Amino acid sequence: MRALDLAIIAVFLVGTPLLGVALSGKQKTSNDYFVGSRQIPWWAVTFSVVATETSTLTVISVPTVAYLGNVTYLQLAIGYLIGRVLVAFVLLPKYYAGELVSAYGFLGKRFGTSMQGTASVTFLLTRLLADGVRLFATAIPVKVMLAAFGIDASYWMIVAAIALVAVIYTYLGGIRAVIWVDVVQMGIYILGAVFAVLILAGKLPDGWLGAAFDAGKFQLFDFSSGILTSQYAFITAVVGGALFAMASHGADQLMVQRLLACRNVRDSQKAVIASGVVVFFQFALFLVVGAMLWAFYRGVAPADMGMASKDELFPTFIVNELPSGLSGLLVAGILAAAMSTISSSLNSLSTSTVSDLYRRFTKRTLPDATVLSHAKVWTLVWAGVFVLFASMFTTTDQPVVEVGLTIASYTYGALLGSFFLGILVKRARQLDAIVAFLCTIVVNAVFILGVEFTVDGEQKPLAFPWYVPLGVVVTLVIGGLLSLRHRTDDPTPEEAAAAKAA
Repeated sequence: MRALDLAIIAVFLVGTPLLGVALSGKQKTSNDYFVGSRQIPWWAVTFSVVATETSTLTVISVPTVAYLGNVTYLQLAIGYLIGRVLVAFVLLPKYYAGELVSAYGFLGKRFGTSMQGTASVTFLLTRLLADGVRLFATAIPVKVMLAAFGIDASYWMIVAAIALVAVIYTYLGGIRAVIWVDVVQMGIYILGAVFAVLILAGKLPDGWLGAAFDAGKFQLFDFSSGILTSQYAFITAVVGGALFAMASHGADQLMVQRLLACRNVRDSQKAVIASGVVVFFQFALFLVVGAMLWAFYRGVAPADMGMASKDELFPTFIVNELPSGLSGLLVAGILAAAMSTISSSLNSLSTSTVSDLYRRFTKRTLPDATVLSHAKVWTLVWAGVFVLFASMFTTTDQPVVEVGLTIASYTYGALLGSFFLGILVKRARQLDAIVAFLCTIVVNAVFILGVEFTVDGEQKPLAFPWYVPLGVVVTLVIGGLLSLRHRTDDPTPEEAAAAKAA
């Protein structure tokens, strides 16, 4: 029976790069490779954005959140939607007006090359760490399935195989291949999740839904008093989620690059807002899976069932309880979610390296063919680095979705705060922005690693949704104070460049 599952997975692994190359067409220019010549339909970008941010964390870890707790995680999605609306009308028009291929190009025009490079390097490191977690998460269900065959494959080997498949179509097809494969991959993992719900429904005892409600599994809103330390308190989740979404979809090249592939700013705005609606219902689907798993396993702790990690819960059900064929489809869906994120990261890392770092700091005007060649080489380089970073994450005591969000939150506040500083504080100059940026990283690290609050006699850390708001405030305060030393009539780099051109 398992042979059918393996066959489905093999077809997926072989077919994905072939599909990507077939759908992408020939990459003639760097603009093709970076933003698809801005000719991608908005609805395709919507699904690509959702598939990219979903990754394996949503597929295997969000059900764990509901299994161990309830569906208050969905409050984050409410904040995500609010944040995307702000991105649509505050940041996207500025990117399109500058005809940029990188989000950090805005910082370069507003402050200067050094600030652009600082933001780009920060993005590169953050993306490597956050997506290293995602690659590790993908290896969990694959390892469980291979173990059912008596194959003891290491996480490192699994991660390397996944990265290899993703890099093939990313290298050959650029952003166009990434987006169109994302659309197909999203369909696969959503279809698998729907089938899992249907199968679970047939296995659950009568009255399970009432028992789940009585146990608080479907509690949506949390108005508890622990706003600073409770990750899913209503204010924490909505405010923190909104600013996190503004950072991830307005200041992170991973998402911005997709939005810049739309035909115009209006299409881009539709894509980012629609993605927030889709993500809300997608989170709801995987949280329902978690509540149903709680009823199926009768709430037994994962460790008591012999699981090494809490995130093995859904993968174990997939491998042991689903019929042959469907089990393979679910694992293929998990792989699809991983590849959509990894391929997107590879393309955005390559774009940022060439556009924000290499071209800016060498100050050389390169032929477009050379730029395209450099972009492809860096795609290969970053694929190798990804495998090394993913190998750092071999275990974790909390759901990996929370680990991934925490890593991103270290720097998202500084990145988003820099954009706000450039827009809101006209006096701010490059040195002000860089000093504020670096100070924010330090302050966030102190709060994340060393500051705890006493709640009901217990010491608890600051909830991760507050990391981004904290970073934004620190950046604006420090950058704003430093800017007071400048005269209001001092020209910005953007104004100076315009004057020089005139």
